[in-house]
Amino acid sequence: MQDLWLFALATFALLATPGPTNTLLATAGALSGIRRASVLLVGEIVGYLTTITLLLTALGPIINAQPMVATIVKLLVAGYVAWAAVRLWRRGAVATGAPQQAVTIRQVLVTTLLNPKALVFAFSIFPPPSGALWRFYLAFTLTVPVVGFGWILFGRMVGLAVGPERTQLIQKVAAVVLAGFAGLLAASALH
Repeated sequence: MQDLWLFALATFALLATPGPTNTLLATAGALSGIRRASVLLVGEIVGYLTTITLLLTALGPIINAQPMVATIVKLLVAGYVAWAAVRLWRRGAVATGAPQQAVTIRQVLVTTLLNPKALVFAFSIFPPPSGALWRFYLAFTLTVPVVGFGWILFGRMVGLAVGPERTQLIQKVAAVVLAGFAGLLAASALH
């Protein structure tokens, strides 16, 4: 995609689509509040930029030459997302009255590093590496926190609507959503 505005629109649309990273951001917004959850956006930006850069420069040719590598990567991602769902479910079983950091920057970073959306960005939305690629990286880097903050804000509104006494429910629902994403990833890898 060579048009910067079309790139930004496609980036916004894909980032806004529900997924594992967005589930974690919304959960953090609901449980930790906007200010504490906003720090997690750094993990999202670093995760996406790292993976997209690796895919564009090094791993892309390997994945294109060996389709089995893409299947293995998808299965590993599904396994990680399932593990994150189990951890979130278990945390939901512990009751606390104070605001909590149910989602860590490390979880967001690793989930984003493994997010299948990075494959779509690297192979379908970002243009091939060239001298002008920095403009697309800049547009991407500016779009990620805008969309991520929207998910945090959405989560905060849900958290306020549900009330602090139901934080366990929020974590359990988020865990089920993550488990669903893990199942979809595994199914797409084996299909």
